[in-house]
Amino acid sequence: LLKSLFMTHRRHRHYALLDSRGHCLAFKQCSLPPVGEGWVEVAETHLGWMHRPLPASARVNSMSTHGHPRHALAS
Repeated sequence: LLKSLFMTHRRHRHYALLDSRGHCLAFKQCSLPPVGEGWVEVAETHLGWMHRPLPASARVNSMSTHGHPRHALAS
């Protein structure tokens, strides 16, 4: 209990798996980006998007979810 009070919790984010045509195949909610190709971060999970093109407005950003900007280390 005490340990959980002092640990920071990562926020769960929503991801959609897209096929080559941009159609939604699956959803996942996790704190780290999923491993594999085709996953994009979305603002929410919406079952109406399954097997349909993912609306552009659903994406959190246009950057790949696998790479976060890295800050240069000061030397």
